[in-house]
Amino acid sequence: MGSRKRITAALVGLVVLVLAGWLIREVGSGDAAAPAPPSSSAVPGVESGLDVRPLSQLPKEAADTWRLIQRDGPFPYPRNDGTTFQNREKLLPAKKSGYYREYTVPTPGSPDRGARRLIHGSGKELFYTGDHYASFVLVDPTR
Repeated sequence: MGSRKRITAALVGLVVLVLAGWLIREVGSGDAAAPAPPSSSAVPGVESGLDVRPLSQLPKEAADTWRLIQRDGPFPYPRNDGTTFQNREKLLPAKKSGYYREYTVPTPGSPDRGARRLIHGSGKELFYTGDHYASFVLVDPTR
């Protein structure tokens, strides 16, 4: 093998080693630098067994209602919002009376309160129904 071929082979080998080292470093540091996605087990109410849905995936009005809940109002339906949710459908975990409070999630164009609600538990759980209590999802308000 001529000296020119040996030099070329050595340079190609060096480039391959440098690239391999760079890839290994990027993969290794990428794991440490990337934040871990929020764990759904950290969401209050996960023991309900309901699907967890990020607040950002619910209708925009749900996020607006959540902000009102955090500020304690004022609510668009003061006679109804913040009242005890009875859980008559038994779709949420059984708790003592007064544990859950319900809040209207306005439906644009609806002539009344509509069917959408947020249910907030004393243990910081947040549930959403878009069909007037026929079904619920657990809401992760941090996402």
